[in-house]
Amino acid sequence: MPKESADSKITTDHETIRQWVQARHGHPARVKGPHNKSGSIGVLRIDYPGYSGEETLEAITWDQFFEAFDLNHLAFLYQDKTKDGKQSRFSKLIDRETTQKSGRAAHS
Repeated sequence: MPKESADSKITTDHETIRQWVQARHGHPARVKGPHNKSGSIGVLRIDYPGYSGEETLEAITWDQFFEAFDLNHLAFLYQDKTKDGKQSRFSKLIDRETTQKSGRAAHS
């Protein structure tokens, strides 16, 4: 059986993101603090129980997360497995335009 690669992937597909995060027991969140008066939800994050986000992050719904995700033209950079084959929690929210300029098309 071939070993899975530790290469990262990029997607904008909501269901792919939701499944990846939930498989790792994470949930959508935003950074606590004052938010833009224009109705902005603030800075998006993925939070995992037991990590440092308890004091700085607050949970939001998937609908809120994806509305802001699309409004801000974000893409989800993630890794399924680490180099040693363990499940990875590495992910990052990045600008969709950046992925297109670098030649890494986001999977929609």
